[in-house]
Amino acid sequence: MSDTTATAGSHATAASGEPATPDSALLGPHSLLHGYCNDARWGLAVVRATVLEAAHPQIGAALLDNSTFVAHPWRRLRNTLTSTQRILDADTGVRDREVSRLNRMHARISGDDAQGRPYNAMDPEARAWVVATLFESTLTMSRLSGESLDGPTMEQLYAEFRAFLALLEGDADHLPLTLRQFWPYFDDMLARGLENTEAIRVILFRLFAQVPPPPLLRGRPAVWAVGRTVAGPVAAAVIMASLPESFRRQAGLGDLPGAQALSRGVHLGSGVATRLLPQSWTRTDTLMGILDPAPGQGSGAAAGALAALNRRRSQAAALFRLLTPDPEDAGSGGPAARSADRFFAEVLDQTGDGHLDWPDLAAMAREIATRLDLGERDETRLYDAYADWWRELLGALDADGDGRITRQEYAATAASLAGPALIKVAEVLFDVADSDGDQSIDAAEYRTLFRRAFERDLAGADPDAGGRYSRGEFVREFLAFMSGQRPSNAYDALLAQS
Repeated sequence: MSDTTATAGSHATAASGEPATPDSALLGPHSLLHGYCNDARWGLAVVRATVLEAAHPQIGAALLDNSTFVAHPWRRLRNTLTSTQRILDADTGVRDREVSRLNRMHARISGDDAQGRPYNAMDPEARAWVVATLFESTLTMSRLSGESLDGPTMEQLYAEFRAFLALLEGDADHLPLTLRQFWPYFDDMLARGLENTEAIRVILFRLFAQVPPPPLLRGRPAVWAVGRTVAGPVAAAVIMASLPESFRRQAGLGDLPGAQALSRGVHLGSGVATRLLPQSWTRTDTLMGILDPAPGQGSGAAAGALAALNRRRSQAAALFRLLTPDPEDAGSGGPAARSADRFFAEVLDQTGDGHLDWPDLAAMAREIATRLDLGERDETRLYDAYADWWRELLGALDADGDGRITRQEYAATAASLAGPALIKVAEVLFDVADSDGDQSIDAAEYRTLFRRAFERDLAGADPDAGGRYSRGEFVREFLAFMSGQRPSNAYDALLAQS
């Protein structure tokens, strides 16, 4: 690994001996990267890049221990795209705020892998590899989609990716200076810098095999499971076939008969759709609006297309419910009460690894901080409150003292969840959601936090609050939900759904 890092560092130095830091003015709404980020096809490149990232020892370990990408893939995809769009915003203030947030988030992610080797999400060589895989995967997506980029365009795109890294790191010294120098670096990383990690298999096999349903079929898990048994292996085959051949050999990924043709067909089909369909239909925000709808999102042509597609989606869902009634719907006035086991799996175990530990609670704090776009002070208060709750949970529920909580330990003393530290979490959450400081949560603040309309879950709110949540009502509902005592559509959308 040290040889590879040294190679990259030497490539990233100009002839004068001074490091060459790209100009952040390369980024913005005018950039090639911005166009790719807003193209729904880029999702193929992002997933492919994630597989290559997972083969990096530090990144693979961080993903396994801290990421919610298996349990909450739709949320993870939305947050990744939102973060990228913020960094590419025309307003440099928006960019700088997002970069600071990302760096604070990554600074909190560190630990040791299964072999006892330390990992740190702020490692500059690992962060450079993330950017490198996104660049190379973007080129591969374009090529497989039937779009050949000429030399100057590839040079421009590479310069933009280096500028992206420089925003995060302060420099781009761990990526080669030129595109010509990039390819030896990339090949060297494939040959010597990567490992056959468990995270690769988790993404390709567990993620695709267990991906939760999109909103249209969220109420029909059995139907989704049937479709997923076919779609999951196909999606995995498409991604695997697009990976570099040397990487597939090293990772022991077999080349299934017909997989190359299938992958080319999917990529070509997506390219044809992009060229033939209205641009507003193939935008990333349109696709994400269908997969993970939020009220009031988007504007202009994209919003119009999204509204039309969502109307069709709602009509299809209603027809589907009519044709396949669910016995659990009868007499239901809201989400069904969860058993302790379901609550543990759907809410507490954010990383999906089968037990509760600090990364699960950190993921909750991270999701809230991302949605509310919190500054450093409020974000720190939120993380500190969750850290205090984790210490309280350990003391109350960790019967064997192994530093984590199993489902059995949780089920045995679940009532202990609603202690003083959880009350503090609720208080801090109210404070950071109450953006105008008027000691109530209004419709706009509610929508920002929960991404859903206010009136749907307001039946229990204080009638004297004038259509707002008072502090007391907000705290009571949060405590009732987080202790598993009462369901909530709003908190499901924030913490339980994928």
